[in-house]
This record gives sequence, structure tokens and C-alpha cells, in this order.
Amino acid sequence: MVEKLNYRIDVCGPAGDRFDEILTPAALDFVAKLDNAFAGRRRELLDARRVRREELQSGEKPLGFLPETRAVRDDSSWSVAPAAPGLEDRRVEITGPTDRKMTVNALNSGAKVWLADFEDATSPTWHNVIDGQLNLFDAIRRNIDFTTEAGKRYTIGDEPATIVARPRGWHLVEKHIRIDGRPVSASLVDFGLYFFHNARQLLARGSGPYFYLPKLENHLEARLWNDVFLLAQRELGIPRGTVRATVLIETITAAFEMEEILYELREHIAGLNAGRWDYIFSVIKNFSSHGADFVLPDRAQVTMTVPFMRAYTELLVRTCHKRGAHAIGGMAAFIPSKDPEINATALQKVRQDKEREANDGFDGSWVAHPGLVPVCREVFDEALGGWPNQLGKLREDVVVTAEDLLDVASAGGEVTEAGVRANINVALRYIDAWLRGTGAAAIHNLMEDAATAEIARCQIWQWIRNGTKLEDGTALTRELTVSYLDEELASVRSELGEGNRLGDAYEIFTETALGEKLPSFLTTGAYARYLTTH
Repeated sequence: MVEKLNYRIDVCGPAGDRFDEILTPAALDFVAKLDNAFAGRRRELLDARRVRREELQSGEKPLGFLPETRAVRDDSSWSVAPAAPGLEDRRVEITGPTDRKMTVNALNSGAKVWLADFEDATSPTWHNVIDGQLNLFDAIRRNIDFTTEAGKRYTIGDEPATIVARPRGWHLVEKHIRIDGRPVSASLVDFGLYFFHNARQLLARGSGPYFYLPKLENHLEARLWNDVFLLAQRELGIPRGTVRATVLIETITAAFEMEEILYELREHIAGLNAGRWDYIFSVIKNFSSHGADFVLPDRAQVTMTVPFMRAYTELLVRTCHKRGAHAIGGMAAFIPSKDPEINATALQKVRQDKEREANDGFDGSWVAHPGLVPVCREVFDEALGGWPNQLGKLREDVVVTAEDLLDVASAGGEVTEAGVRANINVALRYIDAWLRGTGAAAIHNLMEDAATAEIARCQIWQWIRNGTKLEDGTALTRELTVSYLDEELASVRSELGEGNRLGDAYEIFTETALGEKLPSFLTTGAYARYLTTH
């Protein structure tokens, strides 16, 4: 506990090895200053999210480009800050959680950037949150190693990737740190602890405090982050504009405000990233009452080349390059297999995906495994030539309308029993792994994170709600889904054996996929019980 004149900070999580190096009184006070300054605005913005979702569901206020910010979009005089040290060349970025093994492997992977993920790839146990901060603390000071079970020791090489940390989204709280009894914003815990301990050290090493910002829904949420950066820099005496942020465009509402998001963060922005599963989840969440025109086919059929996804990614490249920001492509989640045939097929698909992004003008892209770094790098090396990026590729040929972004019906495809079962199977497996403390789980040769569970179970919710017919004409009902769920549960349980959390995973899936409402699995009762006990 830290006592201050105007507030009280309580750390409710259990003590761990070296946790006191991160949870110092000064660091906690810094987090408290941030949270006290912005807690009210954060709550107001979350309330505004709910109101906007209700407007979209009812059709009361359709989604479109904002008339009130047209002047920002039409003004050609502004651009974002120039690239910061270590972020000029982002042709390959690797993503993953902040455990010690991943920290060493990611930094040594040959990627230009490591997205050190406190968000979707991290199960937010108290241990994972603080241990992740310790691992980054050590890595930045070149004081980290990892030894395998076979006794092989790994240390950081001479040219490690640039670290870009991803805090949790505005919608989550960290219940293990409380100010006057209320939980602190998880975003500000992750950002604040990392910034407080490492900003000066990063600058001394020729880099800087860089962040990925997830789940933003509009430019006002970007403005809040910008104000957080200003206060944090001022509190620590760090020059204004030192922070750099890359915003994930992974909600349908943010896709209509990309230019405004760049503008709000213009002295701190590095670029935008094109997400996938969270973006599709956002489409379903906001338009679930709009019937068949917004019903999507099997998850595997919703590729980045379907018209509404292609419109969003091409608009992202044009918007970024118009303002001098980097455009970063989406995830290649494949995990190299021991089966050469599986590898050959998957790697060809990865190559095609990265070639499409490079040809579209993206400046770099994501991979989830070190084994994919060479493929991605080779593709972008060829596209970039001797240049560090493609900022000169303005894509002025791209014209995207609101109708293009909302043309979900053009995705085509079908819903199949195999697709339903695949969603159930992967959701059960992922939520089980997540409840056991693993946020990035290898499932069926893919690296899956929380976004996987969200899209997998919300698609099923959408199909049931709309009475969607399978390929044989059978309507997908709740009863039929439960029969599939029970069969998949038995299959997964027989494979995983003892020590699993499949019972809780089943409860979460049932609550979030088969109920009347569409909550995030991260806000369920089972999740709340898990978080308060871990």
C-alpha cells in the first residue's frame, strides 16, 4: 500500500520474485496520477461507445464519414511527425506475449520490430502482467537470457528488434491495483509502468518509448491517448513528442475515422495497422440486428481479399501515406510444422498474403512466429528495394466510400457444419489455454490469441440469431449448436487429459455465444472470477 495526501493506492495482487522492482512507490504514484487525471474521460468515452453501438443497431444514426471533421480530412497542410529512431524501417514485425522465452526469441528473430503484447496475446494474470514488465525492464538493459530444458542458453544479440509495447484496451481494468478502492485502467497500468521504468533508458540507447494502441473506436479515444502521452512526458521531464504510437484499426467505427485518429495523435503517431479478427468482430457487434446482409460465412472464408476487407485495407494505406505515416499489414499466424506438405502449402499462402500487402503499398507486416520472418522479409525486401518504406506510394488511385466499407454482403461464401465445429473447437481450446495463463496458444498449426475466441464465438451467436442455414439447408439453432458443443468438448477433453479448464471454457462459451446478448468473453462472470483470483 502507498499512502498519499489525496489518495490511497492498494496493490491487491500477491507478491512475486522481484515484483517490488516494478511496483515501486514512485511508479505506482505515476500510474495513479495518470489514472486520476483521465478516469472520468475514460468512463465518458466508454459510455459513448455503448450509445453509439445502440444507434448503429437501431439504425438511428448510420455509420459514415464524420461531417463535423471534414475540415481535418480536406486540409492538405498537416502531416504526422517524422519516423522516430528504430521505426524508420518496419518491413517485418513479430508479435507475441512478454514472457521471458518470447522476449529473447522475438528480439533475436531478425524482425525489425517486436510487438511486446500485454493485450490479446497475454492472459492477464497478475503474474503475467508484472513478470512481463520485468522481462521488458531486463531486455531494455540487455540483462536477460533464457535457458531451455535441454540446457541451451540464449541471450540477446547485437541487433535486437525495436520494442513496441501494446497495453490493454480502454475497456479493461486492472483489479489488482486500486486507487481509493476503485480498480485502475489496465491501459494506464501497462503504459504507465513501462513508460516510468524505461523511457529514459530507451532514449539513452537511441530508441524511445513506443506503443501499439488497441481497440480504439473513434478519434476522441485517440485524443485521450495523446493527452496521456503529454502528461506522462511532462511528469518525467521527457521532451514532448518523444512517444510514438501505432494505432490498430480493428473496429469498424475507427475505419471511418482513420484520418482524424492520425490528426489527434499527429505529434506522437507512427502509423496504423490493419487488424482482422477484431475488425470482423466489431462488424458483427455493431450490426448484429441488421439481418442477413451482415451475416458472414465461415471464418476461414473471410479473407483480406473479400471486398469490404479490401476496401478497408486500401483506404488505410492511402490515408497513412497521405499524412506521412506507416501502414502496417496484418498477421500471418501460421506456425511452421514438422509436416513438409503442410509447411509448403501454408508458406505459399503466407507469401501470397504478404505479396498482396507489399503490392498494395504497406510498409511492413506482422508474423507470429520467428520461422515466418524470412518469408515476410524476402517479400518486402523485393518490394522496397533500397528504401526503408513505401511512403512515396500514395495510392491516389484508391477511392473508398462508406458503402464499400459496409458491403459485408459481398463477402459471399457459406456457413458449414465444419465451420461451426471449427469455431467451437478452437474457442474451447483457446479459452482453456487462456484460463491456464497462456494468451498466445498454438492451435491447429496457427498461433491464436484472444481475438480468435472473440470472432469464433460471436460468429456462432450471429448465425443462431439469424437462423442461418448450413450448406445442407439445416438451420443452425441453439439446440443444434449445443449438440455440436458437447461433442467437441468431449473430443477436446479426451485429447487434453487432466489439468484443463474446459469446464470453465464451456461456461464462458455458453454465456457469450448462446445467450441473448453479445458480451466480450473478457467481461463474463467466469472471467471476473478468474481475474480476481489470479
